[in-house]
Amino acid sequence: MSVFTEETRVRAREIIARYPADRSRSALLPLLHLVQAEEGYVSPAGVTFCAEVLGLNKAQVGAVATFYTMYKRRPTGDYLVSVCTNTMCNVLGGQEVYDTLVEHLGVGHDETTADGKITLEHAECLAACDYGPVMTVNYDFFDGVDPQGAVGVVDELRAGGRPMPTRGARLCTLKEMAVQLAGFADERDGAVADGGPGAATLRGLRLAEQHGITAPAYDPKTPIRSKAEADRAAAEAKAKAEAAKAPAPAAPAAKPEQVTGSTAPDVKAPDDKSPQVRTAETRQPDAATAAPDAPGTKVPTDGAPPASRDAQAAQAAGVAANPPAGDGKPAGDEAGAQQRNLKEAEAETGAAGAGSAAASETGVQK
Repeated sequence: MSVFTEETRVRAREIIARYPADRSRSALLPLLHLVQAEEGYVSPAGVTFCAEVLGLNKAQVGAVATFYTMYKRRPTGDYLVSVCTNTMCNVLGGQEVYDTLVEHLGVGHDETTADGKITLEHAECLAACDYGPVMTVNYDFFDGVDPQGAVGVVDELRAGGRPMPTRGARLCTLKEMAVQLAGFADERDGAVADGGPGAATLRGLRLAEQHGITAPAYDPKTPIRSKAEADRAAAEAKAKAEAAKAPAPAAPAAKPEQVTGSTAPDVKAPDDKSPQVRTAETRQPDAATAAPDAPGTKVPTDGAPPASRDAQAAQAAGVAANPPAGDGKPAGDEAGAQQRNLKEAEAETGAAGAGSAAASETGVQK
């Protein structure tokens, strides 16, 4: 009997239906969140389920599930408590917060308390340096935490409460969060009624408002086109643009061909094409799409053009000023200095040998 409910299977089909038929494997990421919402982690059964509904093998699904840290590979508590211990938060006390929680909860990294409530982990970066040190509970932020504050948060969670994050909506369990990451709305009453962004987060938006900067309009309900549809639209745009072009003027008299060492045909300049054609070729290039080049030049596919005389002279001067090192000495050493050092060493060795011989002879005489 499958561990997944019929509701999960219905949602899986809904997720897959969001994507074109020839791109259904793009649904793998939300599907992994969906199976994690069922079991609290991505189990071997979850990997098998995703592989079956997408027509993939388990190795392909497992490779994705093990790459992203948000997919847990063993049972996880109701609340995933992550403490940033990277450079900025560490300097501000993040490691102290983590060490305090380790001692208070009696668990280490990626371990769960006996009651199944809390899974603790240290995070390399939580992307909130301007609020450090930070801690997240199921990826909702608690900014500027200290050891005592962090202990208070986990104690409230274990007691059944749900403390309010510094930024974001009301806390939810790991399974409830996974449903949202799979692309489904949070159906809890007042789930997004509280919370709000921080001042530092809104700074960019405030500057954009002051300077009148807005994002281009976009309809979020725009369907994702399949590759065949995109190719067809690009071909139609290209044909329409070529048909609208005026007849080309008579070709000017041929100029003497310049010898460049290339037999490749001339390629029209980018400005010779209409914007529609350039856009279509940029979005959907194929083997027949020519690489644009400067007008009147040839694409150097047969070899690089010869360097100018100035470049050749500069290269020759550099070679003359930097002769290659020989096999007998390191680069940069001169033979004269080596010979002088060698003679001094031999002289010192000879003097030391003579002194030893004299001392030996004196000892014999005594």
